[in-house]
Amino acid sequence: MILKKNKIGILGGSFDPAHKGHLAISKEAAKRFKLKEIIWAITKKNPFKKQSSISLSKRIKYCKKIIKKTNLIKVKFYEDKIKSNKTINLINHVTKNGKSEIYFLMGADNLINFHKWHKWKTISQKCNIIVFDRYGYKKKSLNSTTFKRLSTKNLKFIEFNKVNISSSQLRKI
Repeated sequence: MILKKNKIGILGGSFDPAHKGHLAISKEAAKRFKLKEIIWAITKKNPFKKQSSISLSKRIKYCKKIIKKTNLIKVKFYEDKIKSNKTINLINHVTKNGKSEIYFLMGADNLINFHKWHKWKTISQKCNIIVFDRYGYKKKSLNSTTFKRLSTKNLKFIEFNKVNISSSQLRKI
């Protein structure tokens, strides 16, 4: 008998702040890939960005406020538990029981530098990478090292009705 694995989406980041774009790609991924749940895995600090001016607890609270109308998304902070902020360690932790198939969600802007992430090739072997197009990033992301090196089996580029918003734009307001 073959056991069917739970399909789980992970959207990681500093969520500085969380916004309707995060919610839109989470819902779209769930619909397209029949995901059972989405985990918003919040990090204290994105290694590619400067320290957030908003505390971790406030960012978590704001994420929970944004997702309150959906049971699909769970907000979680794993770093204290797994003693790491590396994506590969998060994926290893979430999949350790062998019952989950992971769909790692990201915006096209993150794909551009994904080849600089710790053990990026291993991440692509352990989960499905789902990249959502973002305004102004399509050409650079499709020409990225990662996109050129990974097969379409490991990586899916999703075009959909984009939400023209970003955390960096919101921080400037």
